[in-house]
Amino acid sequence: MTARDTAGDGIQDSEATVPAGNRSRLMNVTGAVGPIGIGIVALWLSVIVLLPLAALTVASLDDGIGGFVDAVTEPAALATLQVTVLVSAVVALINVVMGTLIAWVLVRDDFPGKRIVNALIDLPFALPTIVASIVLLSLYGPDSPIDIHLNATQPGLVVALAFVTLPFVVRSVQPVLIELDMDVEEAAASLGANNVTIFRRVVLPTLAPAIFGGAGLAFARAIGEYGSVVLIGGNIPGETQVASQYIQQQIEIDRQMNAAAVSVTLLAIAFIVLFVLRILAGRNQRRQEQAA
Repeated sequence: MTARDTAGDGIQDSEATVPAGNRSRLMNVTGAVGPIGIGIVALWLSVIVLLPLAALTVASLDDGIGGFVDAVTEPAALATLQVTVLVSAVVALINVVMGTLIAWVLVRDDFPGKRIVNALIDLPFALPTIVASIVLLSLYGPDSPIDIHLNATQPGLVVALAFVTLPFVVRSVQPVLIELDMDVEEAAASLGANNVTIFRRVVLPTLAPAIFGGAGLAFARAIGEYGSVVLIGGNIPGETQVASQYIQQQIEIDRQMNAAAVSVTLLAIAFIVLFVLRILAGRNQRRQEQAA
């Protein structure tokens, strides 16, 4: 008899000693939160998420559907949305590559200072984003000590947004890599597969859902970011003005409805991207389960 069998027998014996009534109550406590818990969760989500979103949507429709469409299709609004989506997509793609690479190094390699690097990954979560903008402006601004000038350029926006979105893909991929069974990789290597083939055919399909999820979160964060780009971006309409800066500009000139309309558009874009990536991740996971 193995240790697992012994442990299983012990669990069954302990379950047998629990009275049926107590066992059902125990299962109710540990297996479900019940109507009260569901009600609390629904109330909290309504207050924190649903009500603000509803209020924003109502504000965006003050002048009806026609007013909403006019506000979103203004040349200035379309230009800022185009810049925002383009830069955010580039940042998400960069995060897919670099975030996966960083997660791989942190999980699979040992090197001096690994704990420090691992802690630095979460720094953008803790650091006020306006501080990041100040640092980036000092480093890449007009008085750059390294003679790299990215102030008021789209590459400057990419660098700023890449900084604040760095943790998303890394922290999404890292736990999957930790749990990944290396026996399959070793078996593929023993059959003559090279490292590229092993990564593409064995590792990448398993990591794909986490990569998609992290990329979606990075994109959603990037399209609504303000603090990290407010200084280095330059706020040039049609070139480096992002949606958050445009929204603030509309509020300052008392065009609340226009600001709300662009905000709702950003929310819709983020939701669609996250929804599509979740579908792709789910399909990939089902394909993996069928193959197994």
